[in-house]
Amino acid sequence: MDTKEILKKVRKIEIKTRRLSDHIFGGEYHSSFKGRGMTFSEVRQYQFGDDVRAIDWNVTARYNEPYVKVFEEERELTMMLMADVSGSELFGTSNQFKRETITEIAATLAFSATQNNDKVGLILFSDDIELFIPPKKGKSHVLRIIRELIEFQPKSKKTNIAIALKFLSSVMKKRAIVFLLSDFMDDDYEKTLKIAGKKHDLTGIRIYDKHDEEIPNLGMVPMLDAETGSVQLINTSSKSIRKNYKTNALRLSNYFTNMFKRSGAGTVNVRVDEGYVKKLLGYFKHKGR
Repeated sequence: MDTKEILKKVRKIEIKTRRLSDHIFGGEYHSSFKGRGMTFSEVRQYQFGDDVRAIDWNVTARYNEPYVKVFEEERELTMMLMADVSGSELFGTSNQFKRETITEIAATLAFSATQNNDKVGLILFSDDIELFIPPKKGKSHVLRIIRELIEFQPKSKKTNIAIALKFLSSVMKKRAIVFLLSDFMDDDYEKTLKIAGKKHDLTGIRIYDKHDEEIPNLGMVPMLDAETGSVQLINTSSKSIRKNYKTNALRLSNYFTNMFKRSGAGTVNVRVDEGYVKKLLGYFKHKGR
């Protein structure tokens, strides 16, 4: 893909996701995620109903009438986007691949963060850390993140979520809002997830295709494993093969839901052909209550 084509794609995604973040997600994002603490704002005269613990005794003594300290929530936050760029993300039986949906969701979240003057960073991972962009502010920084999501070519096609979470914990010393976007076709990440879930405000966004969960009856079909590169001839007419396929998909889906719940992290499930706007909006509204 040449530079002109990349810039065209970046612009297209910016127009679509910026509109969503401006009109839909901006306010919900603001109310869903709290700041790291409270910062001093001003001193004003005591009013009926004020907490007496907020009285500023030095100012009160100076003016011979009660004054209270007013605090505001510290709004500046750091968002870290973690995007799976393994081979299985280049799969889709509808109008787009899973990776394209990941890019759109990540862009929407990033623009929502910039509306609140928050920093945004990016981790691209496979079974290794493919790229790390430290958190920064600004539109140009977000556009760089989108460009990397579109054009980055990973060295590996495999997946290891545990390695990605371990890296997150090592580079992000302060609490951050973290969105982990993947199809979660992996397991054995419980330990690192618990550590990350205690330290950060973590949400797993599972992006999947309908045929990730159920294989259609198409007879004998050559099937490519996108992460290993191996091709096998599969008899999709076999009920036992279709059942095993569905059982394994359900196992991974349940593992994702259960492990994130145990770790105190949030979850969103997005099927590529169903759209993500309502799913994310519903999640933000529930979280902001």
